[in-house]
Amino acid sequence: MPRRITITVGGVEMDAVLHDTPTADLIWDALPIQRTVNTWGREFYFDVGVQADLEPGASDVVQVGDLGYWPPGSAFCVFFGRTPVSRGDEVRAASPVNVVGRIEAPPTDALRRIRTGAAVCIAAGEAPSSH
Repeated sequence: MPRRITITVGGVEMDAVLHDTPTADLIWDALPIQRTVNTWGREFYFDVGVQADLEPGASDVVQVGDLGYWPPGSAFCVFFGRTPVSRGDEVRAASPVNVVGRIEAPPTDALRRIRTGAAVCIAAGEAPSSH
């Protein structure tokens, strides 16, 4: 069963799903997480208080909407566009990240308004209702 999470930052609420990976397991077990964000281009990130190493398949090139874990900063990263190290239109992290999940419909325009210091919360989401 997918592990649904809700990420709320600066008044923007996003539904996402965590993948089935060891790092995503650590993040899931640490929920809820409340911090303030740092921004870097069209990425925001924050320390999530878990320690994990790079996993097989880790990459510095990701997609819009990917959720990553960056081991050097124990940081959860939300990618929604180009960063200062992007080449062309690619979305590139500072160094390889474990992709731990995905935002279902990233509100890229709203996310561009997020600034360093904005409050962020990651909480377990609700399972979709079956009507």
